[in-house]
Formats: sequence, C-alpha cells, structure tokens
Amino acid sequence: MTMHTDDNPCALSALVARRLIDLKQLSPVELLDACIARIEAVNPRLNAFVATCFDRARDEAKVAEAQMMRGATLAPLHGLPIGIKDLSHTGGLVTTYGSTLYADHIPAKDELVVARVRAAGAIVLGKTNTPEFGAGGNTVNRVYGATVNPFNTDLTCGGSSGGSAVALAADMVPLCTGSDTGGSLRTPSSFCGTSTIRTTPGTVPSDRRAIGLTTYNVQGPMARDMGDVALLLSCMAGVDVSDPLSFPVDTAGMATVADVDLAGLRVAFSEDLGFAPVANIIRETFKERVNLMRDAFGHGEWRDPPLANGDRVFWLLRGQHYLASHLPRLLKHGDKLGPNVRTNVEAALAMKPEEFAWAAVEQTRMYRECQHYFADIDILICPTASVPPFPVDQLFCEEIDGVTLDHYIQWANIVSGITLIGHPVAQIPCGYGPTGTPFGIQVIGARRHDDARVLAIASALERLFATSDDLARPRPDIAALTAW
Repeated sequence: MTMHTDDNPCALSALVARRLIDLKQLSPVELLDACIARIEAVNPRLNAFVATCFDRARDEAKVAEAQMMRGATLAPLHGLPIGIKDLSHTGGLVTTYGSTLYADHIPAKDELVVARVRAAGAIVLGKTNTPEFGAGGNTVNRVYGATVNPFNTDLTCGGSSGGSAVALAADMVPLCTGSDTGGSLRTPSSFCGTSTIRTTPGTVPSDRRAIGLTTYNVQGPMARDMGDVALLLSCMAGVDVSDPLSFPVDTAGMATVADVDLAGLRVAFSEDLGFAPVANIIRETFKERVNLMRDAFGHGEWRDPPLANGDRVFWLLRGQHYLASHLPRLLKHGDKLGPNVRTNVEAALAMKPEEFAWAAVEQTRMYRECQHYFADIDILICPTASVPPFPVDQLFCEEIDGVTLDHYIQWANIVSGITLIGHPVAQIPCGYGPTGTPFGIQVIGARRHDDARVLAIASALERLFATSDDLARPRPDIAALTAW
C-alpha cells in the first residue's frame, strides 16, 4: 500500500509522519520499509544500528496499519520507528551494553522506558551503538566496533549515545532513545546535528539505576528537532515508584511545545561555564554565533555560572558510581573490560572517603549558588562540545590547544558541569562548526523541573536558526554515504 507522495518517508519528522498516519496518507508499513531501506543503504558505512529486529517490526507495522485503516484510536507514537540505545533492556532483542561480557545477552523483558515507548505505539527497529557501559565520548566497543560521524567518517560521532545521534542524522529513524551522565546525549547530538534534552533527574524514571538518589544519570529522547523530542519525552516521562526522584509530570502538556517570545527573555552567555577547558576555535565560533542571535533576546550578557570546582567534583562523584556499578566486574573480569571502565574504577579505588564527602558538600554548595545566579535570567547558553569531533581511532580527547588533560572525560566538563546542578538542558544544532561538522549549543533552564519551558525556548531558537544559512541545522550527504 502506497499512501505517501514525498520522495522518502524516512526523512519526515516524527510529528509530520504521525499526522499523516492519522490522516491515512502514510502507512506505518511504508514508513518502516523506508527506514529499513535507509538503514541497509548507509548503516554498513556508519554502524549506528548494531542489532535489529526487522521481522518483528514488520509484523508490528502491519498491525499498526490495520488499526489505522479501521479508524481505531491511535497512541501518540503509533507506527513510528524508533532506535533504542544498547544500554537499555529490550525483551527478546540482544542487549550488550557494548561489552563482550554481554555479547549474547537477551533480556526477558523491556525495561521501563522501553516498555513505555512501545505502549505509546512506537515500533522498535533495533539497538543503537554505545561505548562499553556508556563510558566515554567516542562510540566504540569490542563487540560492534566504532560508529562514525556521518559528516566525516574519519571522525567520532561522540558518545555515549552516538549510535542514536548518527541514526537520526542519516534519517534511519525519526526517533531514538539515549542517556546522559556527563554529556552522553548532548555531545553526540552536537557532533551530528540532532536535538535532545537532558531533563531534570526524575522526569524520566528509571527502574535500573544502581544509585537512585542522584542527579548523575538520566535517560531521555533524541530526535531531529525539539518538537519531536517533546513528543517522545511525553511518552517516556511520568512518575514511577521504582525511581526515588520520580515526580508527577504533565506529559500531555509536554507533548506540544508552547510558543515563546524570545524578545522577552533574559539570557546569559558563557563560553566555558567559568571552568571548563575549551578550544580557542570553539570559543571563537561560539562568540560568532552569539553575535548572530543575541539581538533576538530582550537582554543578553556574558556571565559565567559559579561552577569553579566542577571538574574535581564530577570526577569524584563519577568514581562513586563506577564503584557501585563496576567494581564487581573489575574484580571478576578485569582483563575483559575496556580501558575507560577499568581506569575509572581503578582511579575510584584510590579516592579517599573525605574526598567523596567534600564532593557531595561542594556539589550542594554549587547548586545553591547557581540558584542565585539564575535568579534574574531565564536561560544560560554555552557551547555543547569543547572541541570539534576528533579522529574516530582516538579513544578520547587527550589535549586541548596543546595542554594535556588530566583524565579521559575532562574534555567534557562543558557538559558535565550542568549535570552537577540537575537543571534541564537542551542541545540544538547551531550551524556548522569550524571543521565542517555540526556545531551545537546548550540551552540551560533557570529552574529544575521546568523542562517544558526549556523545550519551548529551544524550539523557538530552532525556528529562528532555520531562517539563517549560518545557524540552520546541517544535513549530511546521504548520497555519498550510500555510494560507499
């Protein structure tokens, strides 16, 4: 059945595709087939999808089409294909966490967030690649290999939700899931030109976090624009007793982003959050972009947040989490763990109790000072990545402007600093970067739990940027990727 007349349904936004399904102008089967065809054409070059379930997806798409044709009430994500990050349990579909320890692991059931998107009508096409246990900003592991940047396949796509970012950028699917600790949604989204939000912890509940009472890690949506991000988030969010930070969310209101008048906003700009190492080429690019956008706001000023100890605090808190999650694996399977996980746990073992205590106190102090900082502004805007994408065969960024970094995630301080305070933060594309790959900015909300406001502001900025050749979302050359 062919109901759609555009060139390729896989390039449609989720909102447009869902509306066409409602109008019976697009079949879920047609949409699925287009996505599978795109995956088969470009994934051999990009390696974004690492495990697939096409036969099951086709069966589900046929059911979705039949429901559509008989006029049934359709769920919010009805018939929309989705990629699931390979850190999430998917019932009946291999879940490796990017680790050889779990190369043949097939969970018995979906975890909470996957069950929610399925219940909302989404059709899971497969798993998207991640570094081992999500450790690192380059999506490479010893199970599936490296996922590469669709704009330059010699470069990294970022991590750890790199497979999801690449799948979206190359129009393999309209929606993907991901997770974010120290930038794992935001960094690959920036490197690949997609949109995402790291929500207030608890907005999207998790039934699998080892430490539940923390701002440290969240799961969340990724898509090609903030409207689609909001749609997916509305189906992922909502209270669940398994997560101690979970709270009631107006998911219906979240599904459609509100209109925002940018001219009424008070905005702060920071090129490095006051402490993060950032390459000069990124600083200059960010300043250029601020000059292009600042007249859209009612008030704009350069002002750094009070996060001066963010690097040390995040490294220590990360150590606590790696001890909780991975120490048993190190003791039992140390030789089978990759270097990022192994060195992080080893570094954590050398940390002292008084250092952990200091980090917890300092995180609280920074949070409280940031509430004063945000008292008279609506959003903070800063770069998403401290460097352009680096070579894919380089495990992590080791130096910035000739200065050697202390550890393998220090280059990501520009994103991990925001993790510490738990405020919602969106990442949106902002034109091309200085090396021909996408450039992204973080839009950081002034208040926790104000995720809908951040979605709305980021969406308004996307609409503004779309009117400018210098700021619009970049698109990869699909024909070149297909010809490989």
